[in-house]
Amino acid sequence: MRMDKGLFVTFEGIDGCGKTTQVTALKNSLESKGTKVVVIREPGATLIGEKIRSILLDKANYGMSSETEVLLYEAARAQIVNEVIRPALHAGEVVICDRFYDSSVAYQGYARGLPLESIDSLNRFATGGLEPDLTFLLDLPAAAAWERMNGREGAHDRLEIEGLGFMEKVRAGYLELAGKHARIIKLDAMSPATVLAEYIDRNFWEVYT
Repeated sequence: MRMDKGLFVTFEGIDGCGKTTQVTALKNSLESKGTKVVVIREPGATLIGEKIRSILLDKANYGMSSETEVLLYEAARAQIVNEVIRPALHAGEVVICDRFYDSSVAYQGYARGLPLESIDSLNRFATGGLEPDLTFLLDLPAAAAWERMNGREGAHDRLEIEGLGFMEKVRAGYLELAGKHARIIKLDAMSPATVLAEYIDRNFWEVYT
């Protein structure tokens, strides 16, 4: 079993795809086997990151420009990488992150229309070149995700109210990314949660051992 250094795992997908459920399932599985795990979300997980998150998701900030949006995400990302992710990896722990820089490419690049090369450059700057070792993309049709979200209790955040067309663009961006990067494993998010969890667990150990 590979225990000499950490592993960086990310979960991606449009809102409503079930990332939180699968993050929790993998965390519980790894901890039951004695693996040290750090679970974080992006943006967030640090004092600075959580304050930035509140700005990004507040519907009162609907007029935020796309450029401001991506720069705020990158600022939170730089903080979480330096404060949480790198130290945990250096300590030999597994880091599971709910979203990382693929989200910026999908949301601000493909959906907002910002130049992909600019986002790639910002991602490299914010992370200092850190990349996930493994990414699970929970792929869900935008219409199904929209139905799930509308069935939730509570108000939607600033990005969730963008609508079905926006979600379709985000999904298309994720699918483009999955075709470009071998680290991204695309999963059918319409599958039962237990089936997905078993598949994710199996793929994790293929990389980690």
